[in-house]
Amino acid sequence: MSSSSAIGRRKRPEIASARPALLLAWYDRHRRKLPWRPLSGERADPYRVWLSEIMLQQTGVKTVGPYFEKFVARWPDVDALGRASLDDVLRMWAGLGYYSRARNLHACAVAVRRDHGGAFPDTEQGLRTLPGIGRYTAAAIAAIAFGRRTMPVDGNIERVVSRLFAVEEPLPQAKPLIQQFASTLLGASRAGDVESRAGDSAQALMDLGSSICTPKKPACVLCPLNEDCLARARGDQETFPRKLAKKTGALRRGAAFVVTRGEELLVRTRSEKGLLGGMTEVPGSDWRTALHDKAALKQAPALKGVTRWHRKTGVVTHVFTHFPLELVVYTASIAARTRAPEGMRWVPIATLGGEALPNLMRKVIAHGLGK
Repeated sequence: MSSSSAIGRRKRPEIASARPALLLAWYDRHRRKLPWRPLSGERADPYRVWLSEIMLQQTGVKTVGPYFEKFVARWPDVDALGRASLDDVLRMWAGLGYYSRARNLHACAVAVRRDHGGAFPDTEQGLRTLPGIGRYTAAAIAAIAFGRRTMPVDGNIERVVSRLFAVEEPLPQAKPLIQQFASTLLGASRAGDVESRAGDSAQALMDLGSSICTPKKPACVLCPLNEDCLARARGDQETFPRKLAKKTGALRRGAAFVVTRGEELLVRTRSEKGLLGGMTEVPGSDWRTALHDKAALKQAPALKGVTRWHRKTGVVTHVFTHFPLELVVYTASIAARTRAPEGMRWVPIATLGGEALPNLMRKVIAHGLGK
């Protein structure tokens, strides 16, 4: 705990104790309308809360909205999703990124249906036994869906709390202290309510971080907690949260092979484990830091009638969490009735929208087909 934080709380104890109520009063007036969020006073659906929280991991609200709507239209409850095939889930997820989330989503739905009678556990401890549900997600579902008195801390909440208390310690080391401070912002129940407003308190902080306490140029004058914000008093709000410099992984290179047979494209399915697991891709080489063209071409698919590959001008670039990637794209057209190599298949180009193609492969195919 920084000395400035402690001094600030001793000077303004009456304001500090009022924070939860101020936050909830602001939320009741300004809460965002989101497809997974019920109207004020209505009980949250654990399935919709869980689905949205998994989708929102490392992905923005605007991107998630259409995917969420598609999922609940196709699978309106966890039982329906638990009956679906992994391939169908991956196809529906295609384009949303971080595909391990989709695999865990399906595994979790299967587990809830099989082991819990189609009902999510209502405690953090119970939720954390499910695939893909870690500390934050368990706390978010427990608070929002079940009214458990716990505070989930996402990126928005980290920013609000680190500014409010002027947390000098950098992330990720500061996470325990930020969690401790965030828990002091939990609101009490409204008169007549049986459950706490823990979920509303968490969503209020999320909304505050999204709309007012933004990374750059926060609108402090509109913030319900501005009179008690230590970073605002110092005038260095934008410097919080403190962060250590990120280490960027070394650039990796590889090759992708876009092969057409008339109006069909040669594809294969990646191994279920690892990066982009279970997704559809065109054949390609390994991705290595020092991969030369000759070595990459040795990994081209063996196809009858292909004597040379045409290299497309330029490269396809993509940035994963831990490394950037550059792919050279080679193309070839082969005769009708040519068989696909083992482990590969032909799919109509017109139906590629239904394949579980990650964004990287969509870019590769567009580059290879000249679109």
